[in-house]
Amino acid sequence: MSLKYAVLAALLEGEASGYELSKVFDVSLANFWPATPQQLYRELERLAQDGLIEARVVQQERRPNKRLFTLTETGRRELGAFAGEPPRRPAALRDEFLIKIQAMDGTDPEATRALFEERLSWARGKLARYERVRERFLDGRSEAEYLRDAERIGPYLTLLGGIALESETVRWCERALVILEARAAHT
Repeated sequence: MSLKYAVLAALLEGEASGYELSKVFDVSLANFWPATPQQLYRELERLAQDGLIEARVVQQERRPNKRLFTLTETGRRELGAFAGEPPRRPAALRDEFLIKIQAMDGTDPEATRALFEERLSWARGKLARYERVRERFLDGRSEAEYLRDAERIGPYLTLLGGIALESETVRWCERALVILEARAAHT
C-alpha cells in the first residue's frame, strides 16, 4: 500500500490543510502508517495532479495563505475500491528492537533490561495518548451510544487496534522484565 490511500482515508474526515493532516497522522495513523510532513505534502501534490483531491487557497492576513484539500468523487471511488479489496499480503513486522532482543543472550543483562523499560515507557505513553483520543471520540457517551450515532466508525476501530497493540506491548514488556529478573536471580 502506498501513502496515497492513507492520505485519502484521512481526508474522509473533511477538508484539511497539509498541517492539519500531519497532525491527524501524528495522532491517529502513526501507529500503523507513519509519514513525515514532507512526505505528506509531496503526496498531496500527486493526489491533486491525479484528480483524487482538490485544493483551494484560503487568503490569510498576517500569515501565509493556506491550501485546504478535499476528496473528489474520483478519490472517494478509488478509496472505496481499495478498501473493498483484501490486502495484497499479510502485515510484516519490522522492528529493530525485536532483533536486539533476539540477539540479547551474551550481552549485558542491564542493557537488555533498559531496552525493555524504555519500550514499556513508550507503550504506556502511546496507550495513554490513545485513551485520550478515545475519550474525545466518546465525548461523555457510552461506546454503544457513540457507535449508534457516529457517521463513521473506521477511525474508532483503528484506534481500538492501536489500543490493543499497545496494551499487549505493555503486558509483554512487564512479563519480559519479570523473566529477566528471575534469570538474574539464578545467575
